[in-house]
Amino acid sequence: MKLKNKVCIVTGAASGLGRGIAHTFAREGGKVVIADLKLAAAQATADEIIKAGGTAMAVGMDVTSEEQVNAGVAAVVAAYGGVDVLVSNAGIQIVHPIEEFPFSEWKKMLAIHLDGAFLTTKACVPHMQKSGKGGAIIYMGSVHSKEASKLKTAYVTAKHGLIGLCKTIAKEGGEYGIRANVICPGYVRTPLVDKQIPEQAAELGISEDDVIKKVMLKDTVDGEFTTIEDVAEVALLFAGFETNALTGQSLVVSHGWFMQ
Repeated sequence: MKLKNKVCIVTGAASGLGRGIAHTFAREGGKVVIADLKLAAAQATADEIIKAGGTAMAVGMDVTSEEQVNAGVAAVVAAYGGVDVLVSNAGIQIVHPIEEFPFSEWKKMLAIHLDGAFLTTKACVPHMQKSGKGGAIIYMGSVHSKEASKLKTAYVTAKHGLIGLCKTIAKEGGEYGIRANVICPGYVRTPLVDKQIPEQAAELGISEDDVIKKVMLKDTVDGEFTTIEDVAEVALLFAGFETNALTGQSLVVSHGWFMQ
């Protein structure tokens, strides 16, 4: 039980990577908060965890709303007494060539990925400081925190930005035992990636099969997608690591797509 009784907020946890991380944290004894824009879906995930013998609660949260983020974190503290782990995972994908990228969609992408990470961090850090136990903040980056791909100006910019945010929080949080790290997955077959396949096929004028083989997985060592379980295990490593020896870092999980 690496996270026994630790209060773990996971944003965007009603599906995909967030859901997988939530289940893994619950399995390891965490009190898991399913924070998601879709409250009914968040509750369904919390119910799954409870049915499996874990502890969970659902919170409706638009991570771009300071009011909703603060209210959600306050509800968690009222229910569980504090916050030990934050996984800032909520995200979306929009692809366009730069000359066709609507400014409104650029702003939406940056708001969800960067504003969301900033606001949830700002809301959780005081509780981690107050507890005297520190805590772990985990940002869901991407190989696109290190690399770039066509059609993804907003996404690549946002994911690079998370590296800078992480390093700063690691510096500010060190004296309180608050650690900050970034997970940088390759392509994972989540609904987010499934949506991209036909979009990229249309934009690039190639087949969906070629998007998978010649765009998404062409630089991996084995032509395989990263799995939700792979990413959840790395999240568990960061969440359960108790000292400042591991902070301000970014770990790529990508079947060798990007090697540092």
